Amino acid sequence: MELSLKKPLLFFDIESTGLNIASDSIVELSFVKIKPCEDGSNETVIKTWRLCPWDYEHNCQKKMDPGAEKVHGISDADVAGCPKFQDVVSEIGSFMADSDLAGFNSAKFDLPMLAEEFERVRTYCHKNFKMDLHDKKMVDVQNIFHQREPRNLKAAHIFYCGCDFEGAHGAEADTVATYEVLKGQLDRYPYDKETNPDGLQNDMEWLAQYSTGARKTVDYAGRIVLNANDEPIISFGKHKGKTVREVFNTEISYFDWIAKGEFTLDTKRQFARLREEYAAQAKAADEEAKKKPASEDALKDLMGKFNSGKLF
Repeated sequence: MELSLKKPLLFFDIESTGLNIASDSIVELSFVKIKPCEDGSNETVIKTWRLCPWDYEHNCQKKMDPGAEKVHGISDADVAGCPKFQDVVSEIGSFMADSDLAGFNSAKFDLPMLAEEFERVRTYCHKNFKMDLHDKKMVDVQNIFHQREPRNLKAAHIFYCGCDFEGAHGAEADTVATYEVLKGQLDRYPYDKETNPDGLQNDMEWLAQYSTGARKTVDYAGRIVLNANDEPIISFGKHKGKTVREVFNTEISYFDWIAKGEFTLDTKRQFARLREEYAAQAKAADEEAKKKPASEDALKDLMGKFNSGKLF
């Protein structure tokens, strides 16, 4: 079954120096862009970048973790002469600009890693760079697969597509395979309002909610989550379970601790954004209160101080 799209859907996969989102970097990034056409068909555009992982603080190439190299086969020498992420960030941003996102296990790893690379560029290179992945819908094909048939990408391709695929653990091969698996899932679990209401709906908003919407997070690392009332809640440490607003009102220094701590740049940015938002709201409320006439009790209190000669 072909995808029903209102806008382009961008499948993506990354290979990295390791699994630590805060300290590791992307060495290969592949996109498979599915663009809806006027005749109802879809056009496929594939773009892959091999990247030199860069340590912005020490101005040097990051080293590959041996375990990561064993999985994807990319060595330090393979990427030494490649462009840095900052060198192609505008090209990557343009390719992603009009698209929703899809991937295999991307909501937990690839998406946070990609967001971290954008944050590094914004922090160290181009402070006015505009790209916020939080604004995009995300379809995680692995989560659909695990809810229906809990296995890995290779097994998913065999199960849904009827065959194995060459080049597993290469970003491009994995990305193309993920696209084929999602189409196979739609074929295997077709939705029909009357006969099969529990099937998969061929709608990107529905699939994004089904595959990634169970736990609502503000930052990709899940340090801030949303409760039933969509209030930002801290999910770790001494303030676990408290609203971010409550901590803002009682311990403003906590936000400084987050800014200086070993958290992802995305987590730091979300805490900083909420701090600015709450500060602006408090200032607006204070200014509004000053505009209101004094209450009768306040006037009586002021008059008593005036008559006693003790205004201060």
